[in-house]
Amino acid sequence: MPYDWKRNSGAVRELHLWPHNSLPPRGVMVVVLGVFALGSIPLLAVLGSVVLWGLLPFLLVAVLGLWLALEMNYRHRRTIEVLTLTDDQAQLVRHEPGGRIQEWHCNRYWAQAEMHEKGGPVPHYVTLKGGGREVEIGSFLSEDERIALFDELTRAFKS
Repeated sequence: MPYDWKRNSGAVRELHLWPHNSLPPRGVMVVVLGVFALGSIPLLAVLGSVVLWGLLPFLLVAVLGLWLALEMNYRHRRTIEVLTLTDDQAQLVRHEPGGRIQEWHCNRYWAQAEMHEKGGPVPHYVTLKGGGREVEIGSFLSEDERIALFDELTRAFKS
């Protein structure tokens, strides 16, 4: 699962969440080079003619577009959420890809995890409520992972 509990010291626990990365950087290279190689096969028929120079830019634009889309996807997957639980405080810090940081904290006694099975942006939407605010957590996780996360958060806030 793309989240992990860490115990820093005595009573301090941290939950680190990150988006799933299904295609490693080496895989991106293989996909982009594969698309270029397969796209070059039809160009072999016009090799040595002027038509090659008319078709080649379209192949290069397609490969460049694929590479840019994959890079943008990687940038969006740099989101990291860290939930820190101490004896008396709960704090959630979300690090966004653009460098923006969002924080939420409240007294742990009043903090609670809630699951919105319907009506949220995704099914089984998990939020943390407390301190007069309600914030999302793990919205980038799959549905099964959000259900498991909710169970773990409920147990963590009770202990």
